[in-house]
Amino acid sequence: MAGAASALFILDIKGRCLISRHYRDDISSVEAERFFTKLLENEEDIEAQGPVVFDNGVSHIFIRHNNVYLMAVSRQNCNVASLIAFLHKLADVFEYYFEELVEESLRDNFVVVYELLDEMMDFGYPQYTEATILSEFIKTDAYRLEVTQRPPMAVTNAVSWRNAGIYYKKNEVFLDVIESVNILVNSNRQLIRSEVGGALKMRTCLSGMPECKLGLNDRVLMDAQDRSSKGKCIDLEDIRFHQCVRLARYEKDRTISFIPPDGSFDLMTYRISTQVKPLIWVEAQIEKHARSRIEMLVKARSQYRERSNATNVQISIPVPSDATKPIVRTTMGAASYAPEHDSLIWRIRSFPGDKEYMLGAEFRLPSVAYEDPTPNKKTPIRVKFEIPYFTVSGIQVRHLKVIEKSAYQTLPWVRYITMAGEYEIRLQ
Repeated sequence: MAGAASALFILDIKGRCLISRHYRDDISSVEAERFFTKLLENEEDIEAQGPVVFDNGVSHIFIRHNNVYLMAVSRQNCNVASLIAFLHKLADVFEYYFEELVEESLRDNFVVVYELLDEMMDFGYPQYTEATILSEFIKTDAYRLEVTQRPPMAVTNAVSWRNAGIYYKKNEVFLDVIESVNILVNSNRQLIRSEVGGALKMRTCLSGMPECKLGLNDRVLMDAQDRSSKGKCIDLEDIRFHQCVRLARYEKDRTISFIPPDGSFDLMTYRISTQVKPLIWVEAQIEKHARSRIEMLVKARSQYRERSNATNVQISIPVPSDATKPIVRTTMGAASYAPEHDSLIWRIRSFPGDKEYMLGAEFRLPSVAYEDPTPNKKTPIRVKFEIPYFTVSGIQVRHLKVIEKSAYQTLPWVRYITMAGEYEIRLQ
């Protein structure tokens, strides 16, 4: 098993230790001071420091949340990714208990913090990280901690993410298939980056201990079943599942089988690296009149099927920092000048497929007295949008079955959404 954490420290913004919990005897409290001293050495470039500080054979794995640092310390060759994920889970649990994770909330709840640290990690290995399960036997009221309570079933059985005895009058499953399109177009109008990242987000309102089975139009699954599907098959990459999914079953026959947590959770994430054309293509023609004004003509064209419709489209067009409020004309939507961002924001509430709209803008440059030979850093055009009932990859939910011993009727709801991720078009 990968090396475990030797201790956990919670520090304030000045590096003073608020809380420490030692799980092994190979680390002293002095390591917290050494970590912060090492961190301050790279104060000018903390972002480049990364989440790990290595000093004198000790690994300091940390995250910053508001005005506190959460840090795990180990002398062993530890699993850094696992500890970073645990620290983020720890922050989520603290927020669940205290509403907000800040220095003041930690000082007011020392007893609860230590109780949580004892339950969430044992001998340096992460244990229970679901806040809903922990809240059943660790109460925020210190007086309630004195009462001996029976651990919930979720702690004593194999399904640590779900309690027994859950009941709903109406049993429903909501599944959102959300895809983010990452696009980068260079100044020569060439597509140099194209990537689709997807996530299956679920919200379950199911009674008992149900077994769910999900089928997708995955190419490997279709080939394994030797089925000739009329629809499109896709190749999923970099798949990550929630802990409830039975990985052995998936590796065997590509069936996604699981007992879901109660409420909302991310069932899986994936990536598709096949090249996709930009869903909304933007062109900008800029004409500069020396020392006086700049004219801009922007064309936005949708490149998806006609029956689809993008909503909440926002196109951010960079303008010079010394520009005055421009005169703007649009064939659709409205535009507003955002001087704090040095940009012109064009908003279109509804953008049907296979349509083209135009924006014309003219603004003056009162502070320009000569042609500055220094080249300015060109900010790209950024686009945001959402397209409901549409996926770029063509992923489809073939079936979503819920099996429970009481055989109740379940209403499954599936929704598809495509949205813009890092969607940038560079200007000429």
